[in-house]
Amino acid sequence: MRQAKGVRVALFITCVNDAMFPDTGKATAAILRRLGLDLQFPSSQTCCGQPHVNSGYPREAISLLRRFVQTFADYDVVVSPSASCVSMVVEGYPRLAGTSGDATLQADVAALVPRVLELSQLLVDRLGVLDVGAAFPHTVTYHPACHGLRTLHLGDRYERLLGAVDGLTLLDLPGAEECCGFGGTFSLKNAETSAAIVATKVDDVLDTGAEVLTSSDNSCLLNVAGALGRRNRAVRVMHAAEILATTREDGESWRTRLPSLAGAGS
Repeated sequence: MRQAKGVRVALFITCVNDAMFPDTGKATAAILRRLGLDLQFPSSQTCCGQPHVNSGYPREAISLLRRFVQTFADYDVVVSPSASCVSMVVEGYPRLAGTSGDATLQADVAALVPRVLELSQLLVDRLGVLDVGAAFPHTVTYHPACHGLRTLHLGDRYERLLGAVDGLTLLDLPGAEECCGFGGTFSLKNAETSAAIVATKVDDVLDTGAEVLTSSDNSCLLNVAGALGRRNRAVRVMHAAEILATTREDGESWRTRLPSLAGAGS
């Protein structure tokens, strides 16, 4: 797929980004448009079902799995700026489909899963791109989200992408591979433990002296940003896509533009 022409790419934006962090979707669209991809946004997409499965309702998630398969079946690539949700599709969907007793659904999931990629996988692995034309003259530290680290095995993809950004200084984060304490409903059901974990993460972020904290998942960033705010620490928190979308010529003007996505009604 290093030649992007003629490849139909669908943007899977995820619930958290849709409801709370729309700029991440805009940033992802800006990056992929800049690289010449035929990016489309199927408006029939909904939740991937991860909250249901994690809360003990896998049977209720199967209808969402079916909708996901129907929505994205005709695309060459499905890309999302969320390691968490991509992990649900890649790791969770085959197991979930296996419990359905529906052989056709299992085959459809098996065919679709290899085409569902996290943003850095698409950029680095499929397109062979590290320099996406970004410029961001700030000090940045990167927190590898647990699903990206342990399920998708993203490795150093984001460090390599950020390292190619003009003007950006990437600072090592102590204890980078340790969880931020969010864990979805874990942070609600085990609030005291979650608070202790994120307090350590905030200490590590502050020790770097970075102006900006970034990650591949807004759920992690939401948790750490809240803890930073409670300490009145002005560290900017940005999804990695937002940094990669920023250019020297246009700055962060993508924030004020609605991306023009083909196939919005599909």
